[in-house]
Amino acid sequence: MKKNGSRGRRNKSGPNAWARPGMKVVFRAELMPGRDGSLRTFHVTKLLPSGRVLLDQVSGEHAENEFERAR
Repeated sequence: MKKNGSRGRRNKSGPNAWARPGMKVVFRAELMPGRDGSLRTFHVTKLLPSGRVLLDQVSGEHAENEFERAR
C-alpha cells in the first residue's frame, strides 16, 4: 500500500536528498585520475528533480555515483 500518491520513487528534493546547493562534492578519483582531492572538489549550484546536480565551474549534469561518499 502506497500513501500520498507515491509511485515508488524517492523524493530527491526532500530532507534525504544526497546533495544540497552550496555543499562541496568530490569526484571519484577514477573519473579524474592524477588529480588531488582538492582539484576534484566542486560546489553544488542546483539539485535537479531527477536527483542529478549542476556544479559551479563544471558543465553538464552529474549523478550521485560520480562522487565520493561523504565521511
